[in-house]
Amino acid sequence: MAHGHKSNEKVVFVGDSRVRKKAVTGPITPPDYSAYPGKSEAFIPNFLLKEWMVGVVVLVGFLVLTISEAAPLGYPADPTNAAFIPMPDWYFLFLYQFLKLQYVSKDYVVLGTVGVPGIAFGALMLAPFLDTGKERRFYRRPITSILMFMSLISVFYLTKQSWDHYQHELKLTNTIPEHIVREEKAREAAEKAAESGGGGGEAAAVEVPIVDKDDPAVELTKKAQCVACHGADLKGNESAGIPSFHGIGDEFSKEELVDIVTNGKNNMPSFKDKLTAEEIDQLTTWLAKQKAKAE
Repeated sequence: MAHGHKSNEKVVFVGDSRVRKKAVTGPITPPDYSAYPGKSEAFIPNFLLKEWMVGVVVLVGFLVLTISEAAPLGYPADPTNAAFIPMPDWYFLFLYQFLKLQYVSKDYVVLGTVGVPGIAFGALMLAPFLDTGKERRFYRRPITSILMFMSLISVFYLTKQSWDHYQHELKLTNTIPEHIVREEKAREAAEKAAESGGGGGEAAAVEVPIVDKDDPAVELTKKAQCVACHGADLKGNESAGIPSFHGIGDEFSKEELVDIVTNGKNNMPSFKDKLTAEEIDQLTTWLAKQKAKAE
């Protein structure tokens, strides 16, 4: 209300006491985030809590998989096993194959192990700063989408190529992966135990000892470098098709052993140029003694 005689005085309305305040009868519900254009959900704690819940579900899923499906185990590491084909875990196969390429290996190994991965991770870290568009549809973000698809195609291609090369090496060397050998031996032991009335339990393998360890022929195994393939304990490598000297007399006769040492067999080379006929006869005579029950 204006006071005085000045008709141009600004009138300020401070309220109207005749308008009654509406009584609140129910719970007060705040407006949805959609009521505020340009605003989004609070990162802490709302959005972060949802991300944590999704992460917990994924983690529990991984734990269930690791418990239900045990990781395959090979034999203990044997540095004398020249037939072993080293392979990384499946998620590193693409990088393993990548490091076989000409310009990222040998003299350029630093480029392959540090340079290229560094550029890739650096680009991934800089992606939010380089691509600042608000568009979420991938076909509206061509540069980022092309880089993503190229990366995925490269990873799948290198992984497939690495696995195919591994399978080719297994066939070429006639090698059975160690975890498969262990599974087959465990199954055979369980079957034998079941047949003998052992209740299906896993039968304990009986180790055949070396017969006549002080025989002079033992020195010939060193001269012929038998330990390079058959191992320092002369137990061989079943997964690579290399027989053990323990109990080999039960598998081959003296004449068969002479023929194998002289002319070679499968992956075993001939030793007629390294050992004399007398040494071969002495060595095979000792090998023929290696039986489960010494004669």
